[in-house]
Order: sequence, then structure tokens, then C-alpha cells
Amino acid sequence: MAALDEIRSAALKRIAEAGKLDALNDIRVNVLGKKGELTQLMKNLKDMTPEERPKFGQLVNSAREEIEQKLAEARDMIAKRERELALAQEVIDVTLPAKKANIGHPHPNSLALQEVERVFVGMGYEVVEGPEVEYDMYNFEKLNIPANHPAKDEQDTFYINKDILLRTQTSSVQARVMEKGKLPIRIIAPGRVFRSDEVDATHSPSFNQIEGLVVDKNITFADLKGTLAEIAKQLFGEETKVKFRPHHFPFTEPSAEVDVSCFKCGGKGCRFCKGSGWIEILGCGMVHPHVLEMCGIDPEEYTGFAFGLGLERISLLKYEIDDMRLLYENDIRFLKQF
Repeated sequence: MAALDEIRSAALKRIAEAGKLDALNDIRVNVLGKKGELTQLMKNLKDMTPEERPKFGQLVNSAREEIEQKLAEARDMIAKRERELALAQEVIDVTLPAKKANIGHPHPNSLALQEVERVFVGMGYEVVEGPEVEYDMYNFEKLNIPANHPAKDEQDTFYINKDILLRTQTSSVQARVMEKGKLPIRIIAPGRVFRSDEVDATHSPSFNQIEGLVVDKNITFADLKGTLAEIAKQLFGEETKVKFRPHHFPFTEPSAEVDVSCFKCGGKGCRFCKGSGWIEILGCGMVHPHVLEMCGIDPEEYTGFAFGLGLERISLLKYEIDDMRLLYENDIRFLKQF
């Protein structure tokens, strides 16, 4: 009983002297916790007679309730005092000018992609996506690039194992869409691709491509030329002209690279087009019959065309940016210009 009275008196005194919430918490743990003084005192019940135990237990509970009540009162009082002190120190001068809110905006790549998607959706295309970690079968084999094909070496692929890789082109999405067999097809597939390139002003190991694909009956190269001519005008101005140069891609036949007339000098020749009057913009061609066949489409009944352009290249041209690395360095001074 003397020990109980001593614990109670000491606890109440410490509560009265406590000036911070942390001190009150320490008192609660030391006196009322699982290993606290009152809990330890209850272990003496086993040494008492049956007549003494109820009375002693009642006294311990009464002391616990009193301590808990004093703790709650002291906690409220200290919290109120600290709140009043904070309010007194945090005076707001309403005559000062307000802080300007810095609101972000889309990245140059995002702006370019939004414009490209707007143009294609307006022409009846659907925007589709595919996995960045891809099977070799979709990234190469179904695109007419079998094992040991030289094109595999040209693209410097990041392999995870012999069958899985980081896609080198979003053409893999085209293979997946054609495989589903829902015809006709009119899609674009924007997305990030990966190649083992050195970082410089025009190359990066991770960049973005936009692939386009149309598959239907009676699709010709004239449809491809008309489509790309319209896209060039929509992106770079009504006066823009296109020029097709023969090229080779494993998954298209015939294939071509497309140049657009320099929208800076109107084709006269300037620093932007390196004096040629033309700027290379994308690669394209008619979908190879073998690619259609491997994806389950009858090449005797259906034809199609495909094209691919780099999103960063569109951004560099549209916004007259000289170095691709600026798009990824997150320099606020650069990004604020857009």
C-alpha cells in the first residue's frame, strides 16, 4: 500500500511538472505501460490473501484512473499552449504580395505526340499500345527478320534472354494487331523503344517511335503517298512537299525513306536543312506479303502500308532544337520555353 501511494504521488508530481507532450508520454509508459510501475505492483496480488486482493486491485485501478485523467488534462493544456504559441509566432502579413504558383505544362515530346495523335485520329486511325518488354518473335521474326538476319546486328538490341528483349521498334505492336485478324486495320502505335546507342546530339539508348499501319483490300502505294503528304502538311504547314527515296526494310516491299521540304527556308537551303532544302523525316513501305502471311492475313486478298517516325525527331524539327539530349536533361530553363 505504501508503494502504491508512493507511485501515485510521484506520477502526479511529474505530470504537474511536465512541460511537453513527449514528457507526458514517457510518464504514461513508465507508470501505466506493460512494464510500468503499476503493472509490476499488480504482481504482488499472488502473495496476498483472498480477502486483501479485491481491495488492493480496486485501489490500483483507482490510482490508474486518476493518473490517466491527470495525463489527459495535462496533454490538453500543453497542446493548447503550444497551439497558441505557434499562432502568435506565425502571424501572416496580409499586405505582402501573394506567392506565385508555378504551374507545370506538357513536355515538348508530349506536345508533339498530342499533335501527331490529333492528326491521325482525325484521319480515322486508332491509337494502340504494346509491351516494352517484348518477345523476339514479335520484334523480329513476324516482321520478316529471322534468326541470324543482319538487321538484328544493325539495331544493337538489349536482350534479357534469347527469347525476350527490350523492343527496338514499335512495329512489334503492328504484328500483334495483325495477328488478331480484325480487319480492316488503321492504327498508329506510339511508344518507347530501346537500342544500344551512344548518347549524343542525335542518338539515345531510349527514345520514342510512332508506327503507322493500314491493312485493307486494294491498298496501294498511292494511298501511302497521299497519307504521308497530308500528314506532312498538317504537321509542318500547307506548303510542305514530300519526296520519296527508294530504300530497304525487311518488313516492307517496296520501301522508301521520306523527306519533307524545309519549312524554315521553303526548300531554298539553309542551316536547318544543311543547304539541301529537304529534311529526312521517316521510313515507310508496303507491308511485305510474307509479314501478312505470318500474321494470318491472306496477302492475295489484303494489302497494306506501314511507316515509322521518331517522336524526338518531330520535336527537334517543330521546335528547332539542335540537341536531343536537351529533351531528357530536365533543365527548367529549357523546358520553360515550351
